[in-house]
Order: sequence, then C-alpha cells, then structure tokens
Amino acid sequence: MSLSFASRHFRIIGALLMREMTTRFGREGLGFVWMIGEPLIFCLGVLFMWTLIKPEYEHGIRLGPLVMTGYMSLVLFRHMISFSMGAVEANVGLLHHRQIGILHLYLARNFMEFAGATVALVIVYVVLIALGQVGLPKDWLLLYGGWLLTGWVGFGLALTLAGLAMRYELMERLVPVLTYAMIPLSGAFFMVAWIPERYRETFLLVPLPHGIEMVRAGVLGEFVHTYYHPLYAAAWGGVLVGAGLILLADVKNRIVIE
Repeated sequence: MSLSFASRHFRIIGALLMREMTTRFGREGLGFVWMIGEPLIFCLGVLFMWTLIKPEYEHGIRLGPLVMTGYMSLVLFRHMISFSMGAVEANVGLLHHRQIGILHLYLARNFMEFAGATVALVIVYVVLIALGQVGLPKDWLLLYGGWLLTGWVGFGLALTLAGLAMRYELMERLVPVLTYAMIPLSGAFFMVAWIPERYRETFLLVPLPHGIEMVRAGVLGEFVHTYYHPLYAAAWGGVLVGAGLILLADVKNRIVIE
C-alpha cells in the first residue's frame, strides 16, 4: 500500500515536472539549456569582474573557488524561493484534478530548480577547472552534503515565504527585497572565518551559511578554516518546511478554482 501510494505521488510530481519544463522553456530553442547557461554566464561574469578589481587571492583563498561556491549556492536557494512564489497561480487549473495537491506543485518546481542548479554547478566547475581556476574537490562527501543542506534550507524558505505570500499580498512585494537581504546573511561572497571571532557565532545563528561553508570545505580542503553546524541548519530547514506546510494547508481552502 505504501509503495503504491509513494509511486502515485512520484508519477504526479514527474508529470508536473515535465509540464513545468515545457511551459517555462518551450519545446524548441535553448529551453532547459538556458537554465544552466544563465548561472554559468553570471558566475563567469562575476569572476571576470572580480579579477579586474581584486587580487587573485583573498585572505589566501583564490577567487575562482570562492566565487563559484558562493554564487552557485546563492543561485540555488534564490531560484527556489523566486520560482515558488507563483507556483499556485500558474497552475491553479490543475487543482481541478483531485489527485493533484498544492504540495505537488511546489515539489515539482523546487526539484526542477535544484536539478538545474546542480547541473549548472557541475558545468561551471568543469569550466573553471579547464581555466585553471579551481582544482578537484578535496572531500566529495562534504561537497554533496553542503549542497543538499543548502537546497533543504532553500526549500524550507521557499515553502514558508510562498505560504506567507498566499496569505498576505504585501509579502509578494517583500520577498524580492528579502532575497537580496539574504545575500550578505548567506556568506556567499566571504568566508565565515573572515568575521571577527566575537561576532562569528552570532552570524552562524543564520542557517544559510552552514551549507555554503560545507561546500567550501569540500572544495578547498582542511587547510582552509570553515565553520558549520549541519544538524543545526538541517533542523532549521525542517522547521521552515513544517511552517510552510502549515501555511499552505491553511491557504488551500481559500483558493478559488474556476
């Protein structure tokens, strides 16, 4: 019974995923490639700009891995949040089908963003290796764990903010501002080790930097000081996912399906 139950939900999410890819990217042209090409272009652009205005090494860390790990992690959770905002409005007609629930819509969109960002990270990594900017990861497990942790916290933020936006119209205007405010709070463009020691633990109360620091630990190795508490960030992600589910369950009864 449980296997058939899970299989049914996987089929629904898979069908919604294919529909999302078709409606967003079309059947022709660049399509899904643009989902990968956009972060690649921006990451290389940021790296090129920084090489013009900054030294090759920042606090003993080369710019290539610093920009790559920070920017790609930033792309991951910001895209998950941004594309969750209109998930219900864009697919409200599908809710006529009794088997399709609101959570299916968010799972499909967030899985697509996670998959796209993951493929983009791999391609960016390969390009930077070819350019001699980065080396192979020093710890693959830390890299994978940090990336999954960033996606988990991003998914929690996406559900919570989407639930608030469905309840309060003002949140739709505030979310873009909040995602920009997350840039300095995420530690995407600096290492936690660079923060004065007396402020470091306070900064680490924010769940976002932990995943990024794990990714950097996996890429840069043990000779670079990184600070992270994966269980703390994972717990935060769980709380955010739970809050998002509660908000979305409450909103479901208010949706008018025409």
